[in-house]
Amino acid sequence: MKASEIKKLSDDQIEAEIKQTRRQIYDLRSQAVTEQLENPGQKSVLRRDVARLLTEKRQRELAAKGA
Repeated sequence: MKASEIKKLSDDQIEAEIKQTRRQIYDLRSQAVTEQLENPGQKSVLRRDVARLLTEKRQRELAAKGA
């Protein structure tokens, strides 16, 4: 997910995306343990997505406090 796409989301949608992405990471971790993981790089992509989502969430929080 790109940063420009994240900026278009509402706060509730960002929360939902964070939960969904973290669930996907958990599922990939389970697949890695059972050696069924097809694309090992997918886990790092999802972790970056979570970081982008959390960054946008925090920026909005700080903007709300400053305004």
